[in-house]
Parts: sequence; C-alpha cells; structure tokens
Amino acid sequence: MDRDELSAWLQLLETPGLGLAGVRRLLASLGSPQAVLAAGPPAWGALIRPELVKALQQPLPQLPELLARTLAWLAADARRSLLCLGDADYPLPLLNSPDPPLLLYLQGRRALLGSDAVAVVGSRHPSHQGRDNALHFAAALSEAGYCIVSGLALGIDGAAHEGGLKGIGSSIAVLGTGLHEIYPRRHEALAERLSEQGLLVSEYALGMPALAANFPRRNRIIAGLARGCLVVEAALQSGSLITARLASEAGREVFAIPGSIHSPLSQGCHALLRQGAALVENAQEVLDALEPSTRHRAATAAAPLPAPRAALDEPGLVLEAMGYDPVSLDALMARGGWSAAQLSALLLDLELTGAVARLPGALFQRRAQA
Repeated sequence: MDRDELSAWLQLLETPGLGLAGVRRLLASLGSPQAVLAAGPPAWGALIRPELVKALQQPLPQLPELLARTLAWLAADARRSLLCLGDADYPLPLLNSPDPPLLLYLQGRRALLGSDAVAVVGSRHPSHQGRDNALHFAAALSEAGYCIVSGLALGIDGAAHEGGLKGIGSSIAVLGTGLHEIYPRRHEALAERLSEQGLLVSEYALGMPALAANFPRRNRIIAGLARGCLVVEAALQSGSLITARLASEAGREVFAIPGSIHSPLSQGCHALLRQGAALVENAQEVLDALEPSTRHRAATAAAPLPAPRAALDEPGLVLEAMGYDPVSLDALMARGGWSAAQLSALLLDLELTGAVARLPGALFQRRAQA
C-alpha cells in the first residue's frame, strides 16, 4: 500500500460518523478509497446522508500526523503490515462473516490468517480450573494444527494464547486498541511473544486508546476468524457470550465447557448449552466436531474444477447459481464446483458492485436490481 492509498483509507475510516457501513457504501459504488475521495460531494450525496457528506468534506486535522505515525510504525519493523478487504490473503472465514473489517493492522506472522482457527474465550477472572482448562484445551488444539484466536484480555484469553503458543498452530490476538499500545499492560511480554511466534491484529488506528466500547466490537473479528468458538468459563453478562453469539450468527460451531451449578462462572456456559452449544469435556470432542468440515474443504480445494466452469470470471454464473434466495458459501460451492477462494473473490466483487448483499449468518443474496 503506497502513501496516497493509505492516506485515503485513513481519511475515510477516521471521518466522524461515517462508520464502516458508510465507507462500504461509498466503496461499492465508487471503487477504491482514492476514487471515492476524487468523486466529491455530488457523488457522495447520492450514497450517504447530507451531514456525512459535510463531514467528509472537512479536513481531518489529525490526518498528517496519523499518516506519518503509521508509515513510521510500518517502517520500524518488518513484522508489521496492513491488510485491506480486497487483498488476496484476506482470510476467507472473516470475509464470509457478517461485518468484516475494511482495514487491519498486523504485527507478526501474517500467514497465520490463512490457518484453520478456533476461538477460545472466557472470563477475565477465571477459577484456577478454568485457567487450566483454557491452557490445556488451547495447547491440544494448537498441537493438532488449529490456530488459537482470542482477545489478549486477562484470565481465559491469556491462558488460551499461552496454550496456543505451545503447539504448531500458534495463536492470534485481536486487540481492542491500536497496536501501538498493549492492553492490559500485564500482557506486554505475552504480546511480544505473540508478535514473534504468532500474530497481533487490530482494526483500530495507531493512537486508539483502550475504550470500553471498542472491546465488544473487536469480538466480531475473533468470531469471524475462527471456525469454532470455545467458551471456557463465563458469567451471564460476560463479553464472551457476545463472541459466542457472533460466532453462531456467522454459522460457526459454538462449544462450551460445563461446570458446577453453584459457580457464577458456569452460568454463561450453561446458558449457551441450553441454546444449542455443544457440550465438550476434552479437546478431542472439539476436534471431532471440526474435522469433517476440514476434510470436506481439503477435498474441495484439491479437486479439479469442472470444465464448464472454466470461465469463472463471469459473475453471471454465480448469480445464476445463487438465484434469489439467501444462500451460504458452501451451498454455492456445491452448486457450481468452485473453490472457496475463487468463489469468495467473485462474491466480494459482486458485493462491491451492489449485485449481491451480505446477510447475517454468513449468507449471501442476489439483489433485486441485479
């Protein structure tokens, strides 16, 4: 990403009130971030509210400093990079979640974004047994090749990352701050290990402090990166239940470890079990639930594409296979014989042109005007 493109991204994403939905609407109709800014108020006015047009016209006083800080941060460490929604290595599970971020800041092993992953989340104040469970489950899943995704918080998150780093799958931490600041500070040493052996991820610009509202929002990235979400210990009001709900809405497996009926830290897990989460008592049960779909995806990726689909650059083929009802990525793959990577790229193009809408539950639907 060059300086001009980064500046355009920052201006769009930092414009007050515009939000990801507004930026997506502009990008879908006008193209790249530079093209959006070049289009000007007449084009913006057809897509966003007048007050947002006015906000986008205003210079951002912090933009020059933020741009310089970001460029310096990138240049200071080869492990640092940026990931845009349209990049070829944008992780497919996150792309196929209901609200994928447009720009991510990365530090560490970027290739881990392509791994099969399991989110392991839970209380910031776990019991000793809960912490041990998180560590042992994460280590076993990582040893089996799954990357462990969590939020770097105290308690279960930290234990999950520690376990993930013990195996070949490693671990990804999704932060609720900019990557310039590690929160909580007690995890600075863990974060450094993750940046060397695993990966740190944030959608927040450098300089974003630890704000309470940002942490529930980052949970959608934790859920979106993973094929399954394991809740170890959680109270009824735990943020971990937000992650589990988001995972379920994205069509991912949700697992919960049961506990004592007398423990408040078991009540969240028991609530999930009543709602249909899978009860697990050991890591093998998580692996058994995930492995069939892993084998299916591996077989699909290895199989040669049928000859009739050679002209895969024809969006009309995807629209024809889609029909007009909501449909999942797996269903479209089965109908057309496409690989997940090819189909996801086509769906992204169709979404950006407005021909296809992304729905909750990792579903896609052809828009009527298409």
